[in-house]
Amino acid sequence: MNHPMIALVTGGNKGIGREIAAQLAALGHTVLIGARSVERGEEAAADLRAAGGDVTAVALDVTDPASASAAAETVRSRFGRLDALINNAGISHKPGADFAGQLPRSADVEHVRYVFETNVFGVITVSGAFLPLLRKSDSPRIVNVSSSAGSLAAISDFANGDPIALGYVASKTALTAVTLMYARDLAAENILVNAVCPGFVATDLNNHRGVRTPAEGAASAVRMATIPADGPTGTFTDDNGPVAW
Repeated sequence: MNHPMIALVTGGNKGIGREIAAQLAALGHTVLIGARSVERGEEAAADLRAAGGDVTAVALDVTDPASASAAAETVRSRFGRLDALINNAGISHKPGADFAGQLPRSADVEHVRYVFETNVFGVITVSGAFLPLLRKSDSPRIVNVSSSAGSLAAISDFANGDPIALGYVASKTALTAVTLMYARDLAAENILVNAVCPGFVATDLNNHRGVRTPAEGAASAVRMATIPADGPTGTFTDDNGPVAW
């Protein structure tokens, strides 16, 4: 995009989300950091404002429909529209748990459900809350931060050494499918909806075992958040291009 936009980044107070916010702000866009804790969100926003960005925080718990509705009303009252929604908030497991509770042989369904609440249902909740504001934009787009860990091509390879995680992996598979459903349904309204994979980034989600920096991981989301109005929709990409579904 060549003109400034209003962008909301869920989970934008740390990790990849914060870097997405930083990069969008550096491009001259107005950025809203969605965070469960408005204090942590505002702390991150203040740091980015100190670097010259137009960044503010909004309280947003993606698992709470009332919180999503309140956040949308806050954005509506202040800006009247939203140009880009970046659904970045995501988790890998319940606090205090690990991937062991997601092995199919001994799966804890509540653990799996907990992960889906954020990674899948949270995206649906937030997207629904902000669709009316996206419809006010001249160039609306939704970017879902997914993962190649959920690629059916990857998980059908029995030589794949990635963790078997019934919650996290399956939630990312579901998220890419959700992305396609939105892309198809909203195509007539020219709302572009795409999924991106940030790669294996060192964040709290993986106890900082990742090999990429948050800045590197943010690049694909920033790229898709700033595509032109006639850009692609219904895609799943990373830094190197299309990711296998």
